[in-house]
Amino acid sequence: MRRIVDGVWEIGIGYVHAHLIEVDDGLVLVDTGLPRKAGKLALAIRRTGHDLADLRTILMTHQHPDHMGSLAALRQRTGAQVVAHRQDVAVIAGERPQPLHHWAMRLTAPFLRTDPSPVDRALDGDGPTGVPGITAVHTPGHTPGHVSFLLDRAGGVLFVGDAATAMFGRVRASPKMTSADPALALRSAARLAELDFQVAVFGHGKAVTGDPVSRFRDFAARHR
Repeated sequence: MRRIVDGVWEIGIGYVHAHLIEVDDGLVLVDTGLPRKAGKLALAIRRTGHDLADLRTILMTHQHPDHMGSLAALRQRTGAQVVAHRQDVAVIAGERPQPLHHWAMRLTAPFLRTDPSPVDRALDGDGPTGVPGITAVHTPGHTPGHVSFLLDRAGGVLFVGDAATAMFGRVRASPKMTSADPALALRSAARLAELDFQVAVFGHGKAVTGDPVSRFRDFAARHR
């Protein structure tokens, strides 16, 4: 676990990140990582000086099991409100099976079984999340309902989710093998270059500081 900016922490859960945000009335969690990691998340929260009971909202970037793996357990333990895009709700809630559109996803699916969770607030596109200071940006392609989140703090903190990844400070496309529509995913990631932010954090890859918007602009230029 590491502090990104004041009141924002990155929690490593295997090969994926969840992010914790301190807000006026408690805590917000962006994604929940792999299955059976609720205990690790609770421990990380305690290390910030908070308690799991302080968790008020869970913002889901998308429906993939490495991001929603511990969602059901955390919601059951805390009663936190779950927020996700309407186009991913059916998978998150267990009303529709997880799409397995690549052999790699079919191979790993037995090891990433997740329990379904109700979604309390379904987003329709860009706009409010229900959490003051945090705005949703619909970035479809990786999944139909993929959402990135922009926090109005420290000049802007962008929670990219899997709309893009980062390697050695360079913004890269999400892997085609796990993206429902790779071409649309590229356009969505390029669109993030139009936002204002000073820090970008990712589901996979190291946080980017020091004019991250220019890194997204470079990405957009490479994929025109």
